[in-house]
Amino acid sequence: MPGKLFASDATKIMRSKAQIKSHPLHPILVSFPVAFFTGTLLAHLAGWYLDHSGLIQTAYYLNAAGIAFAVLAAIPGFIDFLYTVPPKSSGKKRAARHGILNVLMLGIFIAAFIYRRNEDASQMILAFMEIFGVMLMMIAGWLGGTLVYRNQIGVDHRYANAGKWNEENISQHTGETEVADSSELKMNAMKLLHWKDKRIVLARTESGYVAFEDRCPHRGGSLAGGSLMCGTVQCPWHGSQFDVNTGEVTAGPAKEGIKTFKVHENQGKIYLHLY
Repeated sequence: MPGKLFASDATKIMRSKAQIKSHPLHPILVSFPVAFFTGTLLAHLAGWYLDHSGLIQTAYYLNAAGIAFAVLAAIPGFIDFLYTVPPKSSGKKRAARHGILNVLMLGIFIAAFIYRRNEDASQMILAFMEIFGVMLMMIAGWLGGTLVYRNQIGVDHRYANAGKWNEENISQHTGETEVADSSELKMNAMKLLHWKDKRIVLARTESGYVAFEDRCPHRGGSLAGGSLMCGTVQCPWHGSQFDVNTGEVTAGPAKEGIKTFKVHENQGKIYLHLY
């Protein structure tokens, strides 16, 4: 008997899971701790140089606000790390470094906040802590920008006839399972399927339905987040192209092909063969 599917969020795999109407929350929220922590450093240096207690006090409040908003921004960021960044990819490693640096940065500013409550706190030590924290924040921000602009994490781009994307979980372990209606996908549209620890793309081409693994062998980019045309899927990260019928590489930089899966149509239903 064919297996069953459990529907989940209708979305593109590269689209943020923590978003409002396709607008990811993490990049919106990170602007606040960036501003507050930078303001902490600038206000403290100015207050120290000018011997201005009001600016020193302002640095204290900015520090507190930065901590609060950094924790808030970390929540959707962690959700995207778990569910949006493709697993076993260069993007996943980059996202891990991005998160670790931000945690270290936050720890430094928390330590600075606690330390500056001491009446005998050294202004020089505080300045060094804040400078180091801002430097870590800048490096982490650079990595975050790379995740968006190079790896397209959280980017919900569209192309002609892409249609509305679907993402579903397959409950069956092996064998034949129903994965779609024959009219569900438009031409050159793709659907992401989760099976065990694997991700499989179901796609509709000019010659019919095909299925292939959702991982570019070059850097692990999500092919479901790429584009499909004339039986060829292109990775959104570095442009590698693959024949979706055979899995062979048609354009680099990838050197290896992708795994394909057998599909067939029967009475208006599309069935995927799992093995």
